[in-house]
Amino acid sequence: MMEQITSFQNPKIKLLAALQQKSGERRRAGLFVVEGRQELEHCIAAGYDVDTVFFCPELLNSHDYGDGSADSVFAVNCGTGVRTFAVTRAVYERIAYRGSTEGVIAEVRTRSLRLDDLQLGDRPLVVVLESVEKPGNLGAVLRSADASGVDAVIVCDPLTDLYNPNLIRSSVGAAFTVPCVACSSDNCIRFLKAHGIQILTAQLQDSHLYYDTDMMRATAIVMGTEHDGLTPQWRQAADAHIRIPMLGRVDSLNVSVSAAILMFEAVRQRQR
Repeated sequence: MMEQITSFQNPKIKLLAALQQKSGERRRAGLFVVEGRQELEHCIAAGYDVDTVFFCPELLNSHDYGDGSADSVFAVNCGTGVRTFAVTRAVYERIAYRGSTEGVIAEVRTRSLRLDDLQLGDRPLVVVLESVEKPGNLGAVLRSADASGVDAVIVCDPLTDLYNPNLIRSSVGAAFTVPCVACSSDNCIRFLKAHGIQILTAQLQDSHLYYDTDMMRATAIVMGTEHDGLTPQWRQAADAHIRIPMLGRVDSLNVSVSAAILMFEAVRQRQR
């Protein structure tokens, strides 16, 4: 019979909690946490290997899966060797971040994507984020990147790891649908120039309005932190500097909002 976990002190639950809270534990174990059926399906479709699934039967049975079977949540192909544990509702409520995730949480094996692994077409659109600070912002950028058909998101000198639970939650599955690479700014600049991808840096100084800038060719849109902007290294490497007009008293937008505006400008130009 399947083991049922009834205590938050169970070692398996303690490991799950540590993976949610500590980047060092994620690196040590080579695992990260995915919460929710939709996110898990995107994760599996992207080729990630599921290690362990925890589910709450009471919550599963409260959802309509179309075929009348709560077990259909496991109809997705998780692969062989996946461990499955039932947990009580009390335990699930302690480990779940959201209350609407259908009673499913999984531990998934991490993997590292490198710049050379990216599959880019003739006119790729790439988003580069330098030293992104907040995982929620990166998740939101990935969500917009998925919606606008961006080929890849490159995170340079990151201050958060790519498997942070807040990132995965805020991306609503886009963390798995959009190729995302972490690397140094030096390596990223060399990669973009070697592939003939123009570098457009978003900055207020010495810049042109974004909608007056040609994004029809292979393009990388580069964003810095909200507080400090981009480092001189990126400004010097740029082929052009672009800005979003600011008509109010505040001189900056949230980085995820700015990135979405610029991504969809590229979409607009390319669909004319």
